[in-house]
Amino acid sequence: MDHSSAARGATPVYLLTGFLGSGKTTLLRALLRQPAMASTAVVINEFGEIGLDHELVEAVDGETVLLPGGCMCCTVRDDLARTLADLDRRRAQGEVPPFERVIIESTGLADPGPVLQVLLKHGDLLERFALGGVWTTLDAVHAQSQLDAHVESVRQLALADCVVMTKTDLAPFTAPASLAARVRKINPHARMLHVCEGAVDAAELLAQTPSAASGDEPEAMLRGLCQAGPTGHVCGAGCGPHAHAHDGRFRTSSLRFDRPLEWDEVCDWLGGLAFFHGARLLRMKGILNVAGEDRPLAVHGVQHLFHPPTPMERWPDDDRSSRLVFITDGLDEQALRPPFSTA
Repeated sequence: MDHSSAARGATPVYLLTGFLGSGKTTLLRALLRQPAMASTAVVINEFGEIGLDHELVEAVDGETVLLPGGCMCCTVRDDLARTLADLDRRRAQGEVPPFERVIIESTGLADPGPVLQVLLKHGDLLERFALGGVWTTLDAVHAQSQLDAHVESVRQLALADCVVMTKTDLAPFTAPASLAARVRKINPHARMLHVCEGAVDAAELLAQTPSAASGDEPEAMLRGLCQAGPTGHVCGAGCGPHAHAHDGRFRTSSLRFDRPLEWDEVCDWLGGLAFFHGARLLRMKGILNVAGEDRPLAVHGVQHLFHPPTPMERWPDDDRSSRLVFITDGLDEQALRPPFSTA
């Protein structure tokens, strides 16, 4: 089995997403001021969106600026793949400072899926970049109504590795707890941080979503992998007959395999899922015990695309079962079942 494309040491890429007005830019500005985020490259759509003028130290060119702490910010060029490839080339040639991670800030109405697919479908990027995680900001004041009205916000939440609940200081007293319960129904595996005015510990946020490329991923990969259940919502006062209509579309399902798996069987199964159900397979991630492999393999995919398996440094405990989590949009759980036994 060839694991060369999942090279250890690849630069982790973090996607910062969230609905309009949910506090992405405020969070990003606060993060970039902290030492833990030194040597970070930030990819945005327009410089004006993040308001960096007062922090500008040096303009490298019309598309790149240098920030305090060795950080760098650039705008998306023709497409994201070209932007990342160009950043890597310029880093190698010494045209921009070295960077240890990349943060991509998406627009408020963007579906995170296509952005994640960029990291999977461009083979030349797989050698140099790896998905670090998805951070989704959720406005504690307005998120309930946004989740009801806009399916994009539910997709952003469903794909999150870490949910950053913002504006908790402005929300009614019971709002954060009610919203947290809804988050758990839609995405039970996401870690959650509560912040106000963008005040979040950057080191803590990075620790919540360690990159598979970092070598520190086993505990994060396994945390909660076998606690998934059908999505839904426990309704309370104020929930009308059409409230939360989007939530039920999204389902988190988990599978466990107690025996070592044959890699060819896994490839055929996952390939079939991608071919027949890729449009509704929002995300897959897991840890596999593959026959003939000494170490566990981390796997993840987005819709039609699956990342090459990444060998993990170690098993975190004595449990050698394979575990996978699927986040789907309107896909029956039975469709995920493999043709081979899960026993």
